[in-house]
Amino acid sequence: MSDDIRFRPLAERDWDTVVALEQAAYTADGLSEGREALQSRGRGSPATCFVLEEHGRVRGYLLSLPYPPLHCPDLARPEQTVYDSANLHVHDLVIAEELRGRDVALRFMGHFREQARGQGFERISMVAVRGTDILLRLLGYRSHREVTVPACYGKRAVYMSMPVD
Repeated sequence: MSDDIRFRPLAERDWDTVVALEQAAYTADGLSEGREALQSRGRGSPATCFVLEEHGRVRGYLLSLPYPPLHCPDLARPEQTVYDSANLHVHDLVIAEELRGRDVALRFMGHFREQARGQGFERISMVAVRGTDILLRLLGYRSHREVTVPACYGKRAVYMSMPVD
């Protein structure tokens, strides 16, 4: 893994790049939310949102926010509520396509988990889309098929969670 990759908190100056990465990753599948919705999630919990930099350029991001267990944000609406919850929901993780397959996502998730632990969260949840539930199971996430995920996440979406420790 390159020493030129680092993780840092998301900053206001990063939003143009975050929106571009999100659109590139999700528009073809109809999952792109748009700037307002993305920013509402980031601003709801700035201490739990991060970017991945390579050679000083933002090449990925992770947006997360405290959210009630077994629930997830609706992609069609900006967040209106900041929840007080021990569950930290990974709303979105995107890494530039050319960095995929180099263990960057695993390293990013490890950094995130350490941050969640340090901030006192007990669980991490997320909605797996486009078949990523297979990889998440290997990382220790458990599927919650009893949770009805909003249709805006796509047909193969699965709510998943794991303990922080």
